Parts: sequence; structure tokens; C-alpha cells
Amino acid sequence: MSVTVRPVTRAEHLAFVAARPSASHLQLPSWGDVKPDWTAESLGWFEADGRLVGVGLVLLRALPKVKRYLAYLPEGPVIDWHAPDLERLLEPMLAHLKRRGAFSVKMGPPVIVRRWSPDAVKAAIADPAAHRLRDVPPTSQDPAALALVDRLRRMGWRQTEPGGEDGFAAGQPRYVCQVPYAGRSLEDIHRGLNQQWRRNIKKAEKAGVKVVRGGYEDLPAFYGLYTETAERDRFVARPLSYFQRMWTALTAEDPDRMRLYLAHHDGEVLAAATMLIVGGHVWYSYGASTGRKREVQPSNAMQWRMMCDAHELGAHVYDFRGITDTLEESDHHLGLLRFKVGAGGGAAEYVGEWDFPLNRLLHKALDMYMTRR
Repeated sequence: MSVTVRPVTRAEHLAFVAARPSASHLQLPSWGDVKPDWTAESLGWFEADGRLVGVGLVLLRALPKVKRYLAYLPEGPVIDWHAPDLERLLEPMLAHLKRRGAFSVKMGPPVIVRRWSPDAVKAAIADPAAHRLRDVPPTSQDPAALALVDRLRRMGWRQTEPGGEDGFAAGQPRYVCQVPYAGRSLEDIHRGLNQQWRRNIKKAEKAGVKVVRGGYEDLPAFYGLYTETAERDRFVARPLSYFQRMWTALTAEDPDRMRLYLAHHDGEVLAAATMLIVGGHVWYSYGASTGRKREVQPSNAMQWRMMCDAHELGAHVYDFRGITDTLEESDHHLGLLRFKVGAGGGAAEYVGEWDFPLNRLLHKALDMYMTRR
């Protein structure tokens, strides 16, 4: 029996996601409102009997000077990725997007293929022979995810390396750091913190650091710290309007979809972070801190408050989002990996992002355009 893919309303899209344990925040209708440079569309997968069996947020971006689009489903679509007849879910999606004017489709199945426990990551960092996470045997590997990788290749999809999000270089992290929460008490999660983390939390408490939840009006305070962090850590800062748009769009969809936390000490904001919530999945999204008063450990205090709140919400995972897979001491990202793993987080590798060229000539032209940039 055939499956039909067609546009659905925001309400239908949200209702489907709400009935599941979770889905990526990048697959919610509100995320389309965060990305004004892309045209967003909610898609639904319908069985012949009318049952909705999948949804997806597709972002469409026009190729310069041509009315043809790159179609991107970040961390989606929300379908049964282990369905024995996966082709009947993906082929009608490709057909719909081709009719829509897409010359290439990029998607990111939210399927984890390998995991490394916190101890395994710590051992890898300490091993001079290990240069990347992939050089180290994983703690666990999912045969179904490996089978999915083979299947996508046979269907003509091409695996891509992670990229940035600037212009056409759309991409989400392939490696993430996650603290498992399912079935664990807060005491157990606290025991999972390393000694340095526990010491820093106590230091912050003794120094009088206060962590509070903020609102839209506190975004400029967050942004001041964020731009300082961008300069220190050598990344390109997004504009304040991006975070204001993100807050407005996500909280309009659900008042508790996005939270802002601020760590205060003696009337000064020293650290701030955003948190996203979809069902049982909680993400630490953007973090920022000042170089001043680091000795009072505001970042550890703030993260621990966020982790406690996530547990209170009934989260099954606290997700620190992207990590680099490099283990080189010379890479400044290694400090961030140590910080996240110190909180009890293990490393997880997704099956990655995949491209399907609907028009090989235009797809190749896009590749050349990106290479020149």
C-alpha cells in the first residue's frame, strides 16, 4: 500500500510530535519561524487509510539566481527509521519535494549508531595514540543503525560530513554529548559528576552565586556574555535578533519550550544559557560566560541548576548538543568536551546527514559553489 506525503497544518504537525516521547526541536513548526532566510513547510506522511504516520519540517532555500531549491530536513523527518519498508516512506517525500522545485534533499535521521561512556571518552582523551573519537572502540553499537546506513546508500543517498549553518552550509552535529536520565534519581546523576564538577558546584554555592530563570527582557544580558564568549572561543556570533526571534517563536508554540538561565554574583551576571524542551528530551542550547570572576564557578552552578530542572521535568536525556570528535590537545574544542564529559555525559554518534541529488547537475553546481566559498 502506498504512502502519500503532503503538507499538513501546524496543529497536525504538533499533535503528532506531542504523541511521541520526543522529537528534535529542529523538526517543530516553530523552527521554521526562527529561519526567515528559508521557506518552511510542514509535511505529513499518510497511509492509504488516512492515518498520519510521520511528519517533517522541511526548509527550502533558493539557489542563487535560479528558482530551484535545496530542501533540508534538520534532524528529521519524524518517521519510523527502522521500518522494514523504509523506501515507501522516503520515495514519496522525494517525489513531493521534486514537484516543489527541489534540486537536492538533505536530511538528518535522528538515529544514534555508536555510544562511548564517560569513562571511555576520558580514557580516549588520555590515550596519546587516539586522535579522534572514531579511533576508539565504542562502548555500544546499534546493528539496526548500521543497517540503516547501508540501506540509505543502496537507495542512492550520500552521506555528508558535518558542516556549518552559514548560508547553504546547512548542517547539524554528528557527535553529541548526552547525560542519560531515564530511570535515574537526581542523587545518581549527581554521583555521575566528576570530582572537579562537584567541587566547583560547592565553590559557587559558598561564594553566593545565584542562578535564576530569565525572560525575553534578559536576552540582551545573555547576548553581552555570548559575544564575549564568541570572541574568546573564536566562533562567529549570531545577532541578538536571532535569539529574540527564537524566544518569540518557540514560546508562542509552547510557553516552556525555551528557557533562559542566568548566574548572578554580587549583582553581576557572569554566565547565561538557553535550554530547549521537547517531550522527554532537554537540550542545553547556547551558553555564554565572562572571563571575570571565574573562581566562583558560575558555569558549573548554572549547568547543575539546569540539570536539576530537567530531572524535575521528567527528562529521559539531558543533551549537551555538539562536540568535536577530535582528541588533540592543540584543539581548543577539547576543553569543552572535558567540561561536558565531566558532567557525566557520554559521547554519541548519529548516522549523520545525507544528500539525495534530484538534479545531479545543479547538485554538483552547489557543491562547486560551496567549495569556492
